[in-house]
Amino acid sequence: MSQKALAKGSTLPPLEKGKLRLYSMRFCPYAQRTRLVLEHKNIPYETVNVNLKEKPDWFLEKNPLGLVPIVEHDDKIVYESAVCDDYLDELFKTNPLTPADVYRKARERILADGFHKVTTPFYKVLRSKGQDKELLEEFYKALDRYEKDLTEPFFGGNNLSMLDYHLWPWFERLGIMAKITGQALPKDRFPCLSAWMDRMKQEPTVRKTMFSNEMHGAFLSSFATGTPDYDVGLDANL
Repeated sequence: MSQKALAKGSTLPPLEKGKLRLYSMRFCPYAQRTRLVLEHKNIPYETVNVNLKEKPDWFLEKNPLGLVPIVEHDDKIVYESAVCDDYLDELFKTNPLTPADVYRKARERILADGFHKVTTPFYKVLRSKGQDKELLEEFYKALDRYEKDLTEPFFGGNNLSMLDYHLWPWFERLGIMAKITGQALPKDRFPCLSAWMDRMKQEPTVRKTMFSNEMHGAFLSSFATGTPDYDVGLDANL
């Protein structure tokens, strides 16, 4: 199936019975979370990428909120990244990502639910191009909490957990933030997170779903113009 984003007026590709389908956008960090989970659990799936500026009617019928990711499987539809990921982890038992220990599970949920305090200043820093130092410090202060909680190789301990995958997409994008703002993540302030990022970059699942700083930069540049290029980097003939 083509990776190109389908827009308003397009025809919904037929879904083969028994096949799991992910409705996604290539550069969406929330959809990337679900791609990471699918890859980690070795779940066979197909992807339909969607133009989120000119949304097809059939897409809005599946999720009236008009957001990705959406998982469709055997006439069942779920959306919202955390919901999709929990659904997949419970439905497919191989390579579980949710901690069995109830306290660790609760702690991970607290950190996941509070991550908006990181993502909100992250985007503000990008828009300010690093010129607003107070915003940058707000971003760093939000990350301090995660630096303190990361006492093992991964947030899941010695193995990857759902929380690692839920946080990763924004850490992947720190490279483009450094290019735009000139501000990299200070290793002296965040030694544990910096080491975690290095470990995450070596994970096969992460390597399979990540984009280069150049690709992220090209998409963000198009997004800033008001006409996002959802197909950036794809062969125009495909």
